[in-house]
Amino acid sequence: MNMPQRLDAGALDSLASDISKIAGISVERNAPSGPLCTYRVGGPIGVLARIETPDALTALAERVAVHDPLPMLVIGKGSNLLIADVGFAGLGLLLVGDAFTAIDISGVTVTAGAAAPLPLVARASVREGLTDFEWAVGVPGTVGGGVRMNAGGHGSDMSANLVSVDVVDFQRGGRHTIAAGDLELGYRRSNLAAHQVVVAATLRLAQASVEPHEEDKTAGEATLSDIVRWRRSNQPGGQNAGSVFTNPANDSAGRLIDVAGLKGRRVGTAEVSTVHANFIQVDPNGSANDVMALMREMVAAVDAMSGIRLHAETRLVSFADVDVAFVQPMPTNPHLRTRNGSATTKDGTIE
Repeated sequence: MNMPQRLDAGALDSLASDISKIAGISVERNAPSGPLCTYRVGGPIGVLARIETPDALTALAERVAVHDPLPMLVIGKGSNLLIADVGFAGLGLLLVGDAFTAIDISGVTVTAGAAAPLPLVARASVREGLTDFEWAVGVPGTVGGGVRMNAGGHGSDMSANLVSVDVVDFQRGGRHTIAAGDLELGYRRSNLAAHQVVVAATLRLAQASVEPHEEDKTAGEATLSDIVRWRRSNQPGGQNAGSVFTNPANDSAGRLIDVAGLKGRRVGTAEVSTVHANFIQVDPNGSANDVMALMREMVAAVDAMSGIRLHAETRLVSFADVDVAFVQPMPTNPHLRTRNGSATTKDGTIE
């Protein structure tokens, strides 16, 4: 789908009026994006649709076809998203209904809605005596976003357990199931297109033992606690969106940024964390453009020091093409892969 960068005010007014007629959808014009993103910064979203049910999402896909081409953005929890200060002059989607947060567990099969928080899916699976998904307790995103970027941590990622994903396709129309093997899942990537909106995902986990016992659940809870404790000890709080850059092969982005002397480096309202150099923290009432400017400095400094071009894993919206190309260059070296396709640091964890 060829999508324009921005719609004008008249087109946005028409879009808002049109989709407000769909049952199960509430619409807001010029919705602030800051409260929807963990950076807490960014300009307004031209039309924000809060969607209650998968049927409403499918109806929306059919309705907006008349507005094609249409710039569209799925918000999720906004934990890996940076919207420029100019805002996003298109359609933002926020999945808010119970059907999108439901978690159903049958045997070793877990089906979770796209808006289900990954930490809740991890905890629910452990309560049922299942294992292999404990790592997700430390990832502050949703199932939908986790599939789209093949989220991971602590030696695993979504590709290790994903069976299939259901999407509503805003180009083809309708709801479709895509097998995990067709998603081309790699390190922090999938082939899901912007017009494919995740509705739910199916995972296959493992039982902690043949017949789950209370001690299995206790062991799982201990693993969850260890991961949460590690995250709190090694990663900063405040307004951030997690790791900024993917890890190069056989190295850590955080280490490279630290060695370049950038811990504490500040551009306006944005600062490289002094706790973990691969995090950017933003002041209250800060600027998304300051974050981008700091990301550019980080890429340039690491490149000058080591010859390695860092690649931002953050989803960047409405920034100039030249800025995006600078902080998200085409990869020139393959990432180090684990058996499930993730890239690891030297201590085996994924940052």
